[in-house]
This record gives sequence, structure tokens and C-alpha cells, in this order.
Amino acid sequence: MPGCRPFSGGCLPEDRVGVLAIGLWRAESDSLAGIFHRQPVEHTPQLMARSAGWTKPTTAGQPAAGDAQGRGRDQPGLDYLRYRSVWPLTLLALKSTACALAFTRTPGFQTPSEFLENPSQSSRLTAPFRKHVKPKKQHEIRRLGELVKKLSDLTGCTQVVDVGSGQGHLSRFMSLGLGLMVKSLEGNQRLVERAQHLDQELLQTLDKMEKKHPKVVQRGPRHSPRHVVQWVSSTALCEELLLPLETPGQGSTRLLLTGLHACGDLSVALLKHFCCCSEVVALASVGCCYMKLSDPGSYPLSQWVAGLPGHELPYRLREGACHALEDYAERLQKASPGLQTHCFRAALETVIRHVCPELRRPGVQGIPRAHELKIEEYVQQGLQRVGLDPQLPLDLAALRAQQAQENRVVAFFSLALLLAPLVETLILLDRLLYLQEQGFYAELLPIFSPELSPRNLVLVATKTPLGQAFSVLETEDS
Repeated sequence: MPGCRPFSGGCLPEDRVGVLAIGLWRAESDSLAGIFHRQPVEHTPQLMARSAGWTKPTTAGQPAAGDAQGRGRDQPGLDYLRYRSVWPLTLLALKSTACALAFTRTPGFQTPSEFLENPSQSSRLTAPFRKHVKPKKQHEIRRLGELVKKLSDLTGCTQVVDVGSGQGHLSRFMSLGLGLMVKSLEGNQRLVERAQHLDQELLQTLDKMEKKHPKVVQRGPRHSPRHVVQWVSSTALCEELLLPLETPGQGSTRLLLTGLHACGDLSVALLKHFCCCSEVVALASVGCCYMKLSDPGSYPLSQWVAGLPGHELPYRLREGACHALEDYAERLQKASPGLQTHCFRAALETVIRHVCPELRRPGVQGIPRAHELKIEEYVQQGLQRVGLDPQLPLDLAALRAQQAQENRVVAFFSLALLLAPLVETLILLDRLLYLQEQGFYAELLPIFSPELSPRNLVLVATKTPLGQAFSVLETEDS
């Protein structure tokens, strides 16, 4: 946690550039950096695994290797990774503590992968709803949509409000795929127009399918989502969010708020509208972009977390909590050439800070095929992306020296990711407790496969107790 210093090498620098520019990492034989420097990059993923020793399944029919003393030998499905040097006990203790304190990211459902037959098409989502949707998003809209449908049925909701709906993929699936009444709020006019276009395209496809297969495709009432251009703030009530799609009959309007990876303060806005609006009776929110949270105002929210000494989470920790732990561990295991991009990005940052010290954390979007570039070519493209002169004279010798420290940059980033789930846990725990402190009922459920969607915890809340029904929400539909 913030303020802890488990290693004699000093505290972690602000970001990847700290490895090169601040110089806190040295390669003395007895330092943590020295130990990392001697380890092959592909050995590092074990530190990110939850198991203490045996992490990689063996090939069928082959016994596990075991360690030097034979522990683990012949245990089916287990393989022991032997290292060139021993990891420090302080590091292993940090790993164990981080794993023990973090929320589980493993979903409770155990079903075959929906992408076994085709890595680009979910077998559990019909073809019309897969069009224009990437595999990751296919998995997310199906899982969250099914959860929202169950939650809506359990709480008697009359309408779902999808906040930060983007191109409307989730809204379309919930309305035209699951039969829910959906309003979509999105602040970007261009995205709303795109969503409306995709709605019409999907409706035409469904009509054609019905005419071609009238006995297979059952025609029922189709309600397209209503898309509204609307920003939703965490500091002011959004009247549009509360307006019903239809004039309610005898019963009152009962709203369910949802947001799929609602960015930064937008997730907080969902929580606050849930708390203060009697019309809102249920919530299903998946957050992301924690580094964009307003401080103060969006963290901490709960009295309990606010009372913890050292509860502050600076930008560098919140940003680290947004990275994909499982994906990065796989890249380490395969010693992917793309790992050098971290070193390139750190070198670029040193150049930016030398040329323009006031430019901090510039948004450098991904540079295509960066691992195939020379480091100076990467720096030149990066300078252009942040509005600086790409023809600035560069110290090539210094850049080459920085590139030689690639393993140390990777080691630093690995350590940061080791703590990432723990930081996310604190942020989400704060939100959970905020709701519970006000007398509401809330749970955190891992509903996405973390390999497909790293931000996979959904915060579910209701104003009446659901009891054991909460466990039904995360199960897979047949």
C-alpha cells in the first residue's frame, strides 16, 4: 500500500521513465534490480501467478519436473519453474500479500470458451449481434447484458439506462436481443449517430432473417434503444437519465442503471444517481480508467476508506490498476518482442521532459509495429504525436544506453502490475462500502474472463435485499 517500503532499493519511481531518468534502480549484486537483471524475462510471470510454485501445465503424458528436492515431481498437470537465483523473501511476501488482499478476478462459471471454433466470433452470440463488434466486446455485451436481464427481472425494472453507451453495442443487444426497454446516454454526438445507424442496419438484418426463416425466427415486439446525446456528471443531477421512455401505466417507473467500462468519474456518477434517485432501484456498473477520477470527489467515497491512514492513491497507482495483468504475464512467458515498447516509451519520456519539462503524461497513442522500429524512429514518431518537433537532435548514444536497460524497465513494470489488482480492489471496495454505508445492498462479481476483459468486476446494487439471488447473476445462461 502507499507508504510501504518493502525493499532496500527505495520506493517505486513515478512511472516507467523513473527507471531511466530518476536512476533508482542499480545493478548491485545484492539489490532487487540486480536479481531481476539476472533473471530471464520469461521467468517473471511466476511472480504474477497466484500459485506459490507450480504454475505451468505439463504436456499430456509427461511427468512434472519437480524442484531440486523432488517436490512436485510426478504431480499431474504441474510443472516447476527453476530460477537462476532465489527471489528475495520480501518480494515473495509482497506477492503473497497482494494476492491475499485482492478481490478474486476468476469468474465462478466454468464453461468452454466461446471462441474455440472461431477466435473472432463468439459461439454464444448470434451472427447479427456480432457484426461490427470485436471479440472482446462480444464477450462483454453478452455477459453484462445477460446479468442486466436477470437483475431487471429480479427487481421489477421497467427500463434500463445505459450510461456512456458509445456506439450502442450493449444497448442494442439488451433491447433487440433480450427484449429490454433501453435508453442510451452518450455525450459524443458522432458516436450517437453511429449507434443509430447500426440500429437500423441490425433491424434490417433481423427482418431479412424473419422473411427467410419465418418458422425459426420468432417475431415479437422490437424496441430499438433510444439514443440521447447527454453528458452525465457526478456532481449534478441528470434529469434526462430519469425520464421514462413511455408513460408508465398504473405502476411507477423503475430504472436500472448500467455502464460498461464507464470511464473515470462516469462510474461514480452512476453510483450517486442510484443513491439519490428513488426511481433508480438497481445498478450494474463496470468501471475503468481509474486515473481519470477527480481528486477529491470521486475517491474516496466511503467513510471507512477515508478513515484509513495512507488511503491516498496518486495518479501513478490508479493508472497502473488499468493495465491487463493476465495479458502481460502471457507476453512475458513468450518473451514477446513487443516488450521493448516499454523501454522505448520510457526513453521517449526522458526526451520529452528534457525538451518540454512542463509537458507531463502526454497521451501517446499506440505506435503501430513499434517493436520493428529503431529506438530513434520510435522517439521521432512519439514527439510528433505530442506536438513536438520530430526532427529535434537526439543523443543516439544515450538512447542506445537506455535501450540496453530494457530488462530493468520490464522488471519495474512487472512489479507495478503485481500491485495493480490490489489498487483496483481498494477503489472498488470503496465504492461497495459507500453503497452499503447508505443502507443499500451491493456485491462485486467477476463476470468477464480476465484474459479477454481485464476490468472484469461488476458492481451490482439494489435497494431491496436479493439474498441468494445475487449468486444467480454471475452464472452462464444455457
